[in-house]
Amino acid sequence: MNITLASTSIPPTTANPAAAKALSRNDILKNEKAARDFEALLLTPVLDSLQKTFAGDSEDAKTTGASDYRQMGSQALAQAIADRGGIGIARLVLRHLQPPKVSDGG
Repeated sequence: MNITLASTSIPPTTANPAAAKALSRNDILKNEKAARDFEALLLTPVLDSLQKTFAGDSEDAKTTGASDYRQMGSQALAQAIADRGGIGIARLVLRHLQPPKVSDGG
């Protein structure tokens, strides 16, 4: 997962409304993907520990590579959950990435 933000510059402040510009559609899509990937990154250890808890202590869990496959499954599930709206972390991240709303003083 490559998590990068499209806009790395300092966001414009309300003291400088001329500097406030709308993000391009490409930047918005990059930010949305980064927010979903970040949410998936946070969900993965939660889902992995849930899976360990409810899987019990079976012989399959002791085979070579079982933990790697379990981790891959947890990552895929976390990404699928995040891509479909997740638990709201991506929305919170996106809200903070939006340029501030500046009133025209009227």
